[in-house]
Amino acid sequence: MEKEKHLHSKETDSCCNHDHSHHEDGDDHDHDHGDASSFKTYLPAIFSLVLLLIAIAFDYFKADFFTNYIRISWYLVAYIPVAYPVIKEAIQTIAKGEIFTEFLLMALATIGALALGEYPEAVAVMLFYTVGELFQGAAVEGAKRNIKALLDVRPDTANVFRNEKFEIVKPETVEIGETIQLKAGEKAPLDGELISASASFNTAALTGESTPKTFREGEVVLAGMLNLDQVITLKVTKKFADSALSRILEMVQSATSRKAKTELFIRKFAKIYTPIVFFLAVALVALPYFIVADYQFQTWLYRALVFLVISCPCALVISIPLGYFGGIGAASANGILFKGSNFLDVITKINTVVLDKTGTLTHGVFKVSTIKSEIDEEKFMMLLASVESQSTHPIAKAIVSYYGDKKLLKVSEVKEITGHGLTALIENQKIVAGNAKLFKKLKIEYPTLVDEEVETIVLLATDDKYAGYVTITDEVKSDAKQAIEELHKNGVNQVVMLSGDKTAITQKIAATLGIDVAYGDLLPEDKVAQLEEIKRDKTRVVAFVGDGINDAPVLALSDLGMAMGAMGSDVAIETADVVIQNDQPSRIVTAIKIGKATKSVVYQNITLAFAVKAVVLILGAGGLATMWEAVFADVGVAFLAILNAIRIQKMKF
Repeated sequence: MEKEKHLHSKETDSCCNHDHSHHEDGDDHDHDHGDASSFKTYLPAIFSLVLLLIAIAFDYFKADFFTNYIRISWYLVAYIPVAYPVIKEAIQTIAKGEIFTEFLLMALATIGALALGEYPEAVAVMLFYTVGELFQGAAVEGAKRNIKALLDVRPDTANVFRNEKFEIVKPETVEIGETIQLKAGEKAPLDGELISASASFNTAALTGESTPKTFREGEVVLAGMLNLDQVITLKVTKKFADSALSRILEMVQSATSRKAKTELFIRKFAKIYTPIVFFLAVALVALPYFIVADYQFQTWLYRALVFLVISCPCALVISIPLGYFGGIGAASANGILFKGSNFLDVITKINTVVLDKTGTLTHGVFKVSTIKSEIDEEKFMMLLASVESQSTHPIAKAIVSYYGDKKLLKVSEVKEITGHGLTALIENQKIVAGNAKLFKKLKIEYPTLVDEEVETIVLLATDDKYAGYVTITDEVKSDAKQAIEELHKNGVNQVVMLSGDKTAITQKIAATLGIDVAYGDLLPEDKVAQLEEIKRDKTRVVAFVGDGINDAPVLALSDLGMAMGAMGSDVAIETADVVIQNDQPSRIVTAIKIGKATKSVVYQNITLAFAVKAVVLILGAGGLATMWEAVFADVGVAFLAILNAIRIQKMKF
C-alpha cells in the first residue's frame, strides 16, 4: 500500500491563509494587492499615508479650517483607498459562507472607530494592515522566487546537430540520441553523455557545490550544469521533460503544496480562534452593562474594537508557511530537495538512520582489481565480459569497461538472477557468472579459499566447471566517516548499514566508518525485512538513505526516504521524500540541521505572536491599550515574525 506521504494531493487551505493563492472548496479568494514588485501596487497606501500625516499635522497645530465636515471628509478620503479592497474581500468571503475572517475583523474595527470619531486611528489601523499585507505578500513571493531561482536555470535553446550543421532549436524538440553543442559559459539544456574527451562544469545549480567538477568521455552531464572552459558536444540521453533539472523543478514547485502539521494546525486553529475572539469582543461590549456601575457604551465599544484588531491571526498564518518556505529554500541552496514542508518536520524526529552502502557511502564506481583464472586469462575475460555486457548492474559495467573495446562474443539465453548473477550460452557452452551464493545454489564447486576473499568477487564457470574469479573494489566517499560522526552528534542514536555486498566487506566498512550495526549479503526483499524489523520498535523514527532501483521499496517503507540524486536511479528519486543532489553523505546531517532550524524559527514565531497578543488583549480589554498598541500587536508582530522566518535563508549549515 502506498504511503499517504507520497500522495501529491494538495491540502485545503483555510480562510486565513495569506499565501496569496489559497483555495477553499474549489473557490479562489485571493487577497493580494497586485504584483508585490510593482510600484502601482503601493500607490493607494502611499496616498493614504500622505493624507494621514497631513491630517495629523493639521490636528496637532489645530488648523482653524480643519474641523467638522472638512476633517471627516479628509480622513474618509485617506481611509477609502486602503479600506476598499479589505471591505470588498470581507463581503465576498461572507457571500461564500466564510464569515469570520481577518477581513471582517479589520472592517468592523475600523468602521466602528470611524463611528466613534477616532478617525486617525481608523485610518492608521487599515493603512498599517494594508502595508503589512503588502510586506507579507512581497516576502512570500520573494521566498517562492528564491526557491525557483536556485534551480530554474534551464536554457531556452539548444544547439543541435541537424542537416550537417548545428541549429538553434527549442530544447523540447530535441530527441534522444541527437548531438548538442555547448560553448564555454553555456548551460546544458538537456541531460547527455559527454562525447568530448573531458570538460569542466560548475554544478552549483543542481548540487549547491561551486567547486568545478571534471567529466570524462562517456560520463553523463545533467541539464543546468555550466560548461566552463571549451566547446564540447553531448549525446542527448533524456528528453527535456525527463531531464534531472525538469524533475527537480517539478519537485520544488509541488513542495509548497505539502503542508507541515504545524501549518495545518495553525490554519485549523485560526478558523476556530477568529469567531471565538469575535464573540468575546461582543461580550466585552454587552457584559459590562450588567456588571459596571458607570457603564459607558462608547468606552466599551472602543475596547472591543481594539480587541478585534489585536486578535487578527495574520502574524501566525503568514509567518509559519514563510518559515517553511525559508527552510525549503535554504535546503535547495545546499543541494537538498525537500518534497514538502511536512518532511522538514519529520526529519527533526529522526533517531535511526539506515543507509545503503553502494552509491550512498561508497562512490558506486567499481573497478576490477585482481584476476584469478584457471584458464587462459584473455579467454576468461572475454567470456566474463561478454556475459556481463548483458547486465546493467554497476559491477557488470565495471567488468565490461575493464575489458575495453575488444570484440565480445555472441550471447544467448541470458537469465539474470537478482542479487546473484547471470547464466547464458556462448557458442553452445553454458556460462555462469555471479557471486558465491549463485554457485552454491547451482551446486558448482569452487575453491574454499575464494570465500576468504574480503573484496567483492565475481566467479565464472563454463559448463558448470569453475574457471576463476575477479575482485571488484569500490572506494568509500571522503565525507562518509564525518557524516556518521555528525549523525551521532545530532540526535541519531543508531546508524545501520544494509548491503547486498558480502558480509565481510560490509562489516569492514562499518568498522572503519563507526556504523553501529551492519548487515551484508542482502537481497532487496531482505532489506525490506530488516527495515520492518527495525520499525517494530515504535520508538524509532527511521530515515532510509539509498540510490538504486532496488532501494525503492525500502525508501517507501521508511518514515523518511532520502535518495542520492546525482547518480541515483529515477525510481529511487521519485520514491524518496528528500533528494540529496551532490551524493554527499554529510548532506544528510545538513538536512537534519536545516529541519531543526526551521522548526525552531516556526516555534519562535508562534511563541512571539501568542505572547504579544495575549498581553495586548488583556491590556485592551482593561482599557489600557489603544488602537496604536493593537496595530503593533497585529502588524508589528507580523513584521518581526516575517523577518525571523527570512533569517533561515541567511543561516550557514
